[in-house]
Amino acid sequence: MAANSISFSGTAPRQTMWLKTKTVPSLGSLPFTTQFGQRHKMEILQHSICMGRQTENKAVLHHRKLFPIMASANKSWSFTNSSPLSASDTVKEFYICINEKKLKQLGNYISADCHIDECSFPTPFQGKKEVMQFFDQLTVSMGQNVRFNVKHVYKGDDQLTAAANWHLEFKKVQIPFTRGCSVFEFTKEGEKIIIKKAQIVIESPIKPGILVLTLLKTVTSIFDNFPTTAQWFLKRQHEILQWILKIHSMSFTMFINPFLEGYFRIWSYPTKLLSYAFKVIVFISKFLNKE
Repeated sequence: MAANSISFSGTAPRQTMWLKTKTVPSLGSLPFTTQFGQRHKMEILQHSICMGRQTENKAVLHHRKLFPIMASANKSWSFTNSSPLSASDTVKEFYICINEKKLKQLGNYISADCHIDECSFPTPFQGKKEVMQFFDQLTVSMGQNVRFNVKHVYKGDDQLTAAANWHLEFKKVQIPFTRGCSVFEFTKEGEKIIIKKAQIVIESPIKPGILVLTLLKTVTSIFDNFPTTAQWFLKRQHEILQWILKIHSMSFTMFINPFLEGYFRIWSYPTKLLSYAFKVIVFISKFLNKE
C-alpha cells in the first residue's frame, strides 16, 4: 500500500491529510481520459473534505460564541435565584417598601411578635398588627413626595443585626430636623430573614445645647444620692410615663377644660355687645345716607 500526502489550502490551521489509495500507474502513462477522470475525482474529494472542514469549523465557532451567552444567562439566573437576602439587604428592601408604599410586601419583612420602639412615641409598638398600623399611618403622612434617603447601612457583628442612618427628603431636597438612625434585630423564618425588633431614633427639632449637660449633671447627682430610687425609676420608666400622661389628661379634663370654657364664655359677652354696637352703627349710617 502507498500513501500520498495531499495538502489542502483554505483551512485553519493548515493540516495534512493521508489518504490510502490503490497502487495505480503514473499519471503520465495513462490515457488523457483516465488522467482527467482521476483529477476530477481528486478535485471532488478535495472539495468535499474542505466543505466538511468548513462545516466543522463553523460549528466550533458557533459553539464558542454560544457558550458565553449561555454562561451569562446561567449567571443571571443564579443571581436572581441566589441565597436569601442578608440583614443589610433586608434593611434596604424595608425602606424601599415604605417609599413605594408597598405595605403588603413590607409585611413579609415583619415577624409576628415584632417590637418597634419609635422614640417619638411614649410606648413601643408590639405585635405585627400594631406595627403595620404604624407604618400604614407613616406612609399616609409622608404623602406622595416625601421619601426616606438611606445614607448608609451597617452590618452587625453577627448575621442578624444591622443599622441604618437616614433622612427625609421632599422631591430630593432634605427636610430639616429629619435625620434619624434605626437599629434592627432579625430572626430567621425558614430561609427568610425578618425583622424581630427595631429601635428608631429621630433628630429633635429642639437644640437645648448646654442645657442638656446641665440637666444631665442634675439627674446624675440625684441618682448618685438615691441609687435605690434611681434603679426603681429606671426599671419602671414607661409605667411612670403612662401615669404622668394619665394625670395630665385628668387634670386637663377636671381643671383646664372648665377654666377655658369659662374664659371663652366670659369673652363671648363683650363680643356679642361689640357686634350689636357695630350693627347699630351700620343701621344709623344707612339711615343718614338716605337723607
